[in-house]
Amino acid sequence: MWNRRFQALDEFPFRRLAALLAHVAPAADAPLADLSIGEPQHRPPPLLAACLAEHADLWNKYPSPAGTPAFRSAAAAWLGRRFALPEGWLEPDRHILPVAGTKEALFLVATIATDPESRGGRPAVLMPNPLYSTYQGAAILAGAEPVLMPASAENGFLPDLEAVPEDVLARTTCCYLCTPANPQGVVADPVYLERALELARAYDFLLVVDECYSDIYDRLPPTSALEVAAAKGGALDHLVVMHSLSKRSSAAGLRSGFVAGDPDLLAQFLRVRAYGGAVQPLPVMAAAAALWADDDHVVANRERYREKFDLAETALAGRAGFYRPPGGFFLWLDVGDGVAVAAELWRRHHVKVLPGAYLTARNSTESGDDDPGTRYIRVALVHEAALLAPALERLAATLT
Repeated sequence: MWNRRFQALDEFPFRRLAALLAHVAPAADAPLADLSIGEPQHRPPPLLAACLAEHADLWNKYPSPAGTPAFRSAAAAWLGRRFALPEGWLEPDRHILPVAGTKEALFLVATIATDPESRGGRPAVLMPNPLYSTYQGAAILAGAEPVLMPASAENGFLPDLEAVPEDVLARTTCCYLCTPANPQGVVADPVYLERALELARAYDFLLVVDECYSDIYDRLPPTSALEVAAAKGGALDHLVVMHSLSKRSSAAGLRSGFVAGDPDLLAQFLRVRAYGGAVQPLPVMAAAAALWADDDHVVANRERYREKFDLAETALAGRAGFYRPPGGFFLWLDVGDGVAVAAELWRRHHVKVLPGAYLTARNSTESGDDDPGTRYIRVALVHEAALLAPALERLAATLT
């Protein structure tokens, strides 16, 4: 009765974590510090609630799958400011679509880009490993083979694009990249992104760049793949990027983001949404447009994350391969056995982290030793300093 493709899906990371900790009694003498999930704990800017209230009369209106002109214009204007794009290059009505959080778009885009019968064999979808599980699920349910590109310390935590065999590239329909990367926090430079776009065009696949952490960085603002496309002549074919308010504006509950890029892909995306996509309510789109138009709250938000990097560096420098992540708000710590350490942190200190092995998948030819996440834990620096600082000290004590 059920779609057999579901059998190939891995259990989602946080269900695996719940199963791991279900039979481990946490330390009763320490407060809970949940550093496992990347859910921002900063309060969103007041303009969000004010804008929702101001547009409360629109809750009874059906929204358009294409969003509002105001939303699309605000998103295009932000992209232009943030990435110094040529004025007027992005056309809001052709190059921008709102989405109900980028998870929706990341999932649907593989189905849109993948024709199961067009490549002379099973289609392939490339993705980094470790990965956001949605990439893998999207590929499997689109009928494609998820092809894992290891992102380990040996290659600077960025997949080696040149290591993908030509016969795999020939049947690739879609390639996911994440920059700043989740979980490692590394940032792809323009040369890397240019090569990825060259391969997408040479082998006729869609490059999907997940840039949802691009406004949270330590020192240097990350490059967007859109900057590379603009510098290479301005064509947007074979490229889409994803952006979200969840991290930038601490507005995960708003479920608001957008996809930008290839107008042909966006036209197909709009058709899919007419049948089964999630459409944002008009008050939500109004509030989202206001957030994209305001940069001041993002500057303050970014500075608070820098302060958390400082706390982490004080507590963990010299331990577990600690480094300050260039972007995002995760630590990726080499602790030898991520599952064992996650259980021990819970038992001894009431600290919850995510084992790196729960963020990785495995090709059929790989052994456990080849898993680039087995040795690691991911630590989310999302809480306020009063909770985070002692939690990091407890973490450091476990790693001593």
